[in-house]
Amino acid sequence: QVQVVESGGGSVHPGGSLRLSCVASGIEFSDYDMVWYRQAPGTRRELVAAATTGGSRNYADFAKGRFTVSRDNTKNTLSLEMNGLMPADTGVYYCNARHQYEFRLDYWGQGTQVTVSS
Repeated sequence: QVQVVESGGGSVHPGGSLRLSCVASGIEFSDYDMVWYRQAPGTRRELVAAATTGGSRNYADFAKGRFTVSRDNTKNTLSLEMNGLMPADTGVYYCNARHQYEFRLDYWGQGTQVTVSS
């Protein structure tokens, strides 16, 4: 059974930092592109950062320079280090695992809440 579980969310003041983690089990982790998405209330889910099987690290414009995505294939873990957080970063952050070739193998976590407010 495949499980994708996020952790590390919380409430911080503007300018603060958080580190999100995602652990995926039941899959061959190294065969999956791993992506962080987020969704604020009343908005569409949007890509935050991706760590591909090929070693690429891609970021949404709003994340560049503030967020760092990393993956550890030995621990089946995807991480997102977020610095300089702003109220606009508030939302539910989701981890997605999608097989690099078999796109139907696409799994989501339940999300972790990030709230940035003064």
